[in-house]
Formats: sequence, C-alpha cells, structure tokens
Amino acid sequence: MTFDELAEFKRDLKSLLKKYRTLHDDLNVVKKVLEIYPDEKPPFSFRIDNLGLETCIIKVKKIACKALKGKGVNAGFRLIYAYFPIDEKIIFVELYHKNDKPMEDRKRIEDHFGA
Repeated sequence: MTFDELAEFKRDLKSLLKKYRTLHDDLNVVKKVLEIYPDEKPPFSFRIDNLGLETCIIKVKKIACKALKGKGVNAGFRLIYAYFPIDEKIIFVELYHKNDKPMEDRKRIEDHFGA
C-alpha cells in the first residue's frame, strides 16, 4: 500500500501538530492499520456517499491521539482519504478535530476527485 497526501492535508497536519505534538506518530499507527484494513469498517470508518464520485472516499471517525490523554479513540479527530484498491493507494485528503468543524470539506473532495 502506498500513501500520498494532498497539499491541503499537509497544511491541516502542520496546523494541528502545533497543538497536538503526537499526531504525526498517531498517523503512522493509522497507516499501519490502513495497510491491513484499507476499506471502511463501521463504526470506526465509513464511506462518504452522495458525492457522485467513482473514487472511494472514506471517513475515519475514531483516531487515538496520545496528546489527548485519557480520551482514547474518542479524541475527536477525523481523517478523510481516497482509496484506490486496484492501485493499492491511499491519498489523505483532510484531517481535522471534530470540535473545529462539523463535517468534511466536500468541495475539497470534489475539486480533487470530481469528474
């Protein structure tokens, strides 16, 4: 499995790393899990439908962050990624804390993966 990141994702991560210093290590753990289970696995992750895209866009709801002591997987981080099973490739689209915004940036998804 290969991993890539959109430029916007890199900006999201850079901004969040200022507040959550362990987030980079936490994402490495997520990558190891995604190498084994790249597709959606409710209740931890689910496919975002109703976008009219052929690309499989998945939202991970439960990401443990060591910087948020005592919160575990309910820390509130959301990861949006595009999964390409034939190419065995995952592109990270967006990372945010659930208290910062209510839902994913659908315009960003459509801009990069729309027809």
